[in-house]
This record gives sequence, C-alpha cells and structure tokens, in this order.
Amino acid sequence: MPAELIRILIGLVAVAVSVGLIGLVMVWVERKVAGHIQRRPGPFEVGPNGLLQPLADALKLVGKQLFMPDKADPILFWLAPVLSFLPVLLLFLPLPVGDGLLALDINLGLLLILAFSGLAVLSLLLGGWASNNKYGLLGAARAVSQSVAYEIPLLLSVLAVSFVAGSLNLAEVVKGQGTWPWNWNIMTQPLAFLIYMVSALGETNRAPFDLPEAESELTAGFHTEYSGMGFGLFFLAEYANMVVVCSVATALFLGGWHGPVLPGPVWFVLKVSLLMLLMVFLRWTYPRVRFDQLLNINWKWLLPLAVLNLLATSFFVKLAQTW
Repeated sequence: MPAELIRILIGLVAVAVSVGLIGLVMVWVERKVAGHIQRRPGPFEVGPNGLLQPLADALKLVGKQLFMPDKADPILFWLAPVLSFLPVLLLFLPLPVGDGLLALDINLGLLLILAFSGLAVLSLLLGGWASNNKYGLLGAARAVSQSVAYEIPLLLSVLAVSFVAGSLNLAEVVKGQGTWPWNWNIMTQPLAFLIYMVSALGETNRAPFDLPEAESELTAGFHTEYSGMGFGLFFLAEYANMVVVCSVATALFLGGWHGPVLPGPVWFVLKVSLLMLLMVFLRWTYPRVRFDQLLNINWKWLLPLAVLNLLATSFFVKLAQTW
C-alpha cells in the first residue's frame, strides 16, 4: 500500500475520532456559555460541573429508536444524515495543523474544501424533501437559498487571500505569514476576514442565521422528522463544519500555526478554539434575523463589498508584480 494512502487513512481515522470528541466538548461549552449569558449555571448535575452531560446526551441519542414518517422516501431519508456527515471528514485532510502536520498536502487543498463543503446543502435538501413534511420542505428550501447566497461572498473573500499568497495550498498560505499578529493576512485583508466570518455563520446555519431550522417558525426545519442518531449526525456535522470554517480562517487570516513561544499545533488549536467560541457567543447574543433580512445582508452588503475587495486586491497585486 502506498505511503500516501496510508497517511490519508490514518488522517481519516484521526479526524473521525477528533470530530466525536469535538462534538462532546462543544455541546458542554455551548450549553455552559448559553447558561452564563442567560444568568443560569447551564449543565450542572451530571458529573463535576456538568462535564458528563454531553456523554449522557450521546448515550440517549444512540439509544433512541429511529423513526421514519409514512410516505417518506426511505433511501433519501436515511441517506441525508450520512451525506451531511461523511464529506466533512474529507474537509479536514488538507488542513495544516502544524508545519508538515497534515494528512493531504495538495496544491488545490482550498479548492477541495470549497467543493466538498457544497455537499452539505444537498444533504439538508434531501432530508427536508424526503421527510414528507411541510416544515422540513420549507427548511430545505431555506437551506438551499441561504447556502447558494452566502457561498459567493465567502468564495470571493478566500480568493482575495489566495491572490496575495499566490497559492491555493493552505500550508503555503500559512508559510507566507509570520509569527506576530502584524505579519498575518488579517492585517492586509481585514474586510475579507469580516466577510468570511459573516458568510461562515450563514454557511454553517449558525444563529443569527439559523433560518433552515428556526424552531419558532418551522418546529425544527429540515430535521423535524429525525430522531436518535439521524438527528445526531446532522448535529455532529454542524460542529464539524464549524471547526472546518474556523480552521480555514485560522490558516488564511490568523497565521495558522505561527505564534511565539508555544508549539505550532498549540497555536493552531487555540486560534480555532477562540473563533468557535466567538461563534457560540454570537449565537447567544444576537436575535435571529428574518429571512428577507438574511438575504439582504448578503446581496446588498456582503457581495458588493467582497467584489470591491477582490478587485482592489487584484489591482494592488498586479501593481506589486509590475514593480
């Protein structure tokens, strides 16, 4: 077996284990943050300070019976949660946690992430449509329109950094940055970073942009009819996608593994953790927007700003090359 294939298989196993652990940790962190923001303790009873609550929740989900509505499409209904989770594992392969510490070192690593991340919206569409449920169908329709809209400014913000770095390889982009914050791409591309983070909230269906599963309007949206680990896979995929978008943001804008004193992988994990904590804080701070407001933010603000930023970046890159 080729060494590269062995490396990819080891990477996939490590990613699968990491995603499970991240899911358990993020459930506890999110519920604790929500509790403290709302002036309550959050999980407190199961284990010291509620640390074993995520494990209890996971066992509950695994033990629940799986139901399928009458007249639902059985193949598509069960394919949707699997399709939401499996492609996410591939997205971790080109992410450089440290210098040389990545499972798949390819020149088009960023393109691979952007391509496979588009499958997530397909799983939401299948889940909502195959459920034979009006709330699920409305959630699926929202998911498609939201994902298509917010993919465009996200892609344009990523391209601006790629133009500056001259590569779609995330490891090369990180190597082009320095140890200190003033050497990171966020200093030259602050607007692209802002557009990327807002678009990432829309792409991952995180509040205040969680319209596809708005419980005040659609019960639970696209996953209304899912129970047990059918719902669990959608839930786990959301946290995995959060890690991916925060890892890409860390590599593109925040210097990746670069940082003083501490080892590279430690810096990478710290930066990703801070960005994920920011996403959690935003969820429990701002109210959910209306769907027309969601699309207006994208088409009227993010997209024009992303285009202008890309044109300005292209101009200055070309100017620097001619000099």
